[in-house]
Amino acid sequence: MTPAEPPRAVSRSLSHFAAYQLTPAFWELAEPERRRVETEWAERLSQVAPSVLHYQTYPATARTDFLVWSAVRADDAQAPLAFFEAYAAAVRPFRRYARVTDVLWGFTRLSEYSRGRSRQAIDPFQPREIPYLVVYPFTKTAEWYLTPPDARQEMMNEHMSIGKQYREVTQLLLYSAGVQDHDFVVVYETDDLARFSSLVSDLRHTEARRFTASDVPVHVGIRRHASEGPLWP
Repeated sequence: MTPAEPPRAVSRSLSHFAAYQLTPAFWELAEPERRRVETEWAERLSQVAPSVLHYQTYPATARTDFLVWSAVRADDAQAPLAFFEAYAAAVRPFRRYARVTDVLWGFTRLSEYSRGRSRQAIDPFQPREIPYLVVYPFTKTAEWYLTPPDARQEMMNEHMSIGKQYREVTQLLLYSAGVQDHDFVVVYETDDLARFSSLVSDLRHTEARRFTASDVPVHVGIRRHASEGPLWP
């Protein structure tokens, strides 16, 4: 989306997004007990990955109440197994209070359409305080993959040139073909949702849009901190 940095060795990482809906059992708890459950939830999850971020999704959507983004290094082939086991164990005591409604995850790697890592690329392990997160699954049509590489590159160049006009919007692309029901997970961070919506509208006027098979559901989250009050709405 911006001029790329020179090619360099890039460590592979796994990012995992889990969306939850609070159950009646949670709302039946007294307020102090609800806060205790939230605190214990945050403490347990903080142990499963080097980066664990919390987001409120309600009332931006009626489908979910909150979302958790976890990121781990994944150069070791056993890293996903260790993470999945740790995550499942951490949330097990809270399953009666929070029902998982969606899970999105995938791996990072260098794009075949860029010469290096974009300056707008998100590093999931770097501290940051951007308030809004947008994440959704994405699948290309079979025709896209059967299109000659030069033609695909030309369409992606158009796509990336539009992204350069929105330098304040950062992005992370995860590859999930074969391990989920979609090809990619697309992640954005922004401090201006209206501006982000304009970016998406502009991208939908590009030639590459013809080859989109699916890009829903969209999750919009507001960054929350366990130390600054309730994590859950």
